[in-house]
Amino acid sequence: MNRARLLHDMVRIRCAEEIIGDVYRDEQEMRTPVHFSIGQEATAVGVCAALRREDVVYGGHRCHAQYLAKGGDLTAMVAELYGRRTGCAAGRGGSVHLTDPEAGFAASSAILGEMIAVATGAAWAFAEAVGRAGRQPAGERPDAEGGPRVAVTFFGDGASEEGVFHESLNFAALHRLPVIYVCENNRYSLSSDLTSRQPAGHSITERARGYGITARRLDGNDVFAVHEAALEAVRHCRAGDGPYFLELDTYRWREHVGPNRDHEQGVRPADEVESWMRRCPVRRAAEALRATDPGIDARVEDWRHRARRETYAAIDAAKAAPFPDVADLLTGTYGT
Repeated sequence: MNRARLLHDMVRIRCAEEIIGDVYRDEQEMRTPVHFSIGQEATAVGVCAALRREDVVYGGHRCHAQYLAKGGDLTAMVAELYGRRTGCAAGRGGSVHLTDPEAGFAASSAILGEMIAVATGAAWAFAEAVGRAGRQPAGERPDAEGGPRVAVTFFGDGASEEGVFHESLNFAALHRLPVIYVCENNRYSLSSDLTSRQPAGHSITERARGYGITARRLDGNDVFAVHEAALEAVRHCRAGDGPYFLELDTYRWREHVGPNRDHEQGVRPADEVESWMRRCPVRRAAEALRATDPGIDARVEDWRHRARRETYAAIDAAKAAPFPDVADLLTGTYGT
């Protein structure tokens, strides 16, 4: 992967979400809860760039960046936020139920931890498809490039406190499933800090290792480090060595749900937010590339202009699209 491409993808996601956030706040036409990934772009971009198109990604409620990083259609995503028939979920799911199967973004859900189990099930199916789940003799490693498809699930630190987290990791370890668990540890579950929810001296990574799973914790705002770790995780899974766990330390700049900045209301300490903003993954990547690519700043500005045009065009297309037909209200529901 071209390192500049990683920066490009983060710039595109940052611009798209900032514009959507402004329009959401100012126009009040998107009637769906929105959970922005502004400040967390490196986790989604670094991981998804290591995947094949046929690998599948599952996200939680904060899924815009993951959807776009995996190749999801921006125009369809914006239409979904507006509840239009041209949306990626036909205007029925809103921000937290994005999907683009052709790009390999399988699904997202607002139910905390749900997609951890679903991704584990997908990995079970992938392993079964190559006849290897839990049955490959020790020491026999197929070529990693010819290995099974990989399932990836993104979730936050709060989801690691759900029972499904432990059940899924145990099952995946037992059957050596090709699944990558990506914990975006942004320290907060709603407005509750990690230290008020989990005992001191322990880490989420250590819990994963407790199931015999290979696990790493690293700086989630360093897109290049995340990408290298994700490449290793993918090789590990395709080789039949079982699941892999990545805990990526990062931080969201906006409130839990909505376009505003919650430190202005005292939800989080202002100095804490500002310290993380100084660790901006987009700026850090640009600075790292500047030494070998002196024209990177001009390219970033060009990418920003392109991303802004693309996003505003998607907004215009969404506003011009029809709402779902009332006659189709029950289509796709249970029993129909």
